[in-house]
Amino acid sequence: MTTISLLKKTAGVILEKKKLTNVVARVGLILDISGSMRTLYKNGTVQKVVERILAVANQFDDDGALDVWVYDNEFSRLKSVTERDFVNYVDEYILSNDLIHKFGRNDEPPVMEDVINKYTVEQPEKVPTFIVFINDGGCKRTIKKPIVESSNKPIFWQFVGIGDSNFEVLEKLDTMEGRFVDNANFFHIKDIEKISDEELYNNLLNEFPDWLQEAKSKGIL
Repeated sequence: MTTISLLKKTAGVILEKKKLTNVVARVGLILDISGSMRTLYKNGTVQKVVERILAVANQFDDDGALDVWVYDNEFSRLKSVTERDFVNYVDEYILSNDLIHKFGRNDEPPVMEDVINKYTVEQPEKVPTFIVFINDGGCKRTIKKPIVESSNKPIFWQFVGIGDSNFEVLEKLDTMEGRFVDNANFFHIKDIEKISDEELYNNLLNEFPDWLQEAKSKGIL
């Protein structure tokens, strides 16, 4: 069985456990490409992250596509990745692409605004959008604005902190005020290479079911 097939099988088990098997959702992945992430791009860690999240998209999305963005102090909306073309995706579409700004400082709000624009203005659909946001620390406090702005939209933000930097901003997501619904969650993984697929998917999908229920009850979905 190929790696992606095994990942899909594990993701499917967690979806069943969380009663998400009949949910159709669009899935997006935002990848931090600031300077401190350089090693994780070069050593294949980010490629593995793409593959692990693609397995979730494959379970949720009719076409099995995972929408991808990268950001530092600029951002790029990339070609969506599918089961047909995930091999070497990071090398081919990110590292080898001279048009993508890489390894600068981090600035989250612009990429978040682009995500909101894609799913609510360019391609509005009455289905949930599940966004996995990978960050290795130092997230700007100004992320509050796009999170609050999108709290009445069908978008759920799942932030994942990796490494051992400062995640103070993301740790306060649960107490963020001014939102129509609680539309964001955060968890921290010190070493993403060492966490099992089962534990990763369990954490990723921990609050999504509650958000789905609340979003339906308040007419967002």
